[in-house]
Amino acid sequence: MNHTPISRITKTFAVLVAGIVLAGLVPAAQAAAAPASPASSEQASVHKKKKVKLEAKADKSKVKVGEETKLKGRLDVIADSADGDGDSADALELIIVQKLVAGVWVDLSNGSCRPNGSFVLSLSFSVRASLTLRVYHPETTLYASATSSVFGVVVV
Repeated sequence: MNHTPISRITKTFAVLVAGIVLAGLVPAAQAAAAPASPASSEQASVHKKKKVKLEAKADKSKVKVGEETKLKGRLDVIADSADGDGDSADALELIIVQKLVAGVWVDLSNGSCRPNGSFVLSLSFSVRASLTLRVYHPETTLYASATSSVFGVVVV
């Protein structure tokens, strides 16, 4: 057999293109053949996160620079009549104090609280400012996320 360099290049190119096409078709065919996993949707409905309500307010709305102020509040689990199991209020839940900076909520401090419990956080500020604050509870494996109402603190 007498092969010219052009015919070898053409055959090599054809094999390469066929390989690329087949490599692209196999994963697409597998994805189309595999149905959506019903187990994942069942797990989401079985492990429904409990809703929580977060309330917080500052002890003082006006404080001096360096003066300590307290944030007081509660983290309550909202009872769901369809949810028959009791609340497991043994673990501490993270709560985060956030301040509004240029339209973005920025973490300022954090603490913890038991579900259906109250908390007290102490804060002090080193500069004069008018602050817009809130307390945030991030989503966990048991509870949905929640935020308190917005409140203000003026530091003079």
